[in-house]
Amino acid sequence: MLTIVDEIERRQMSVLPDAATEPADAMAAMWADVRRSELRPFERLFFECYARGAQGEQPYARMLPGAVDSWLTEVDAKTGGTADPAFVRLGLAVTRGLLLDLVATDDDDGVDAAAQAFVELLRRAQTSAASLPASRST
Repeated sequence: MLTIVDEIERRQMSVLPDAATEPADAMAAMWADVRRSELRPFERLFFECYARGAQGEQPYARMLPGAVDSWLTEVDAKTGGTADPAFVRLGLAVTRGLLLDLVATDDDDGVDAAAQAFVELLRRAQTSAASLPASRST
């Protein structure tokens, strides 16, 4: 089971957008990829293994904390270290939370709307950050 989970995670990381992609666009692209219905059985398997690992059950515990750290490392490499690790972790947590909601409810429309709301929050944050002066003199 863990071999399957590792392979699916590897494949999902391979489609991470490049460094030039804005965070909101990257999130939208990743969501479009991971929310595909054909991935649901693998996502259910991921959450089963993750939950068992979080309880300390072997061999599932070996996937933790790498299930988070590997994404942080991959995004860091793709962005040349320019991505804020806190925002990367937040994006990962939101994505996984939305996926858990999706596999539990099969409410594609509702979960997609929540994902879109998060993308819009990221866009607004980008716009706000871009409109701030680069430095302030006193």
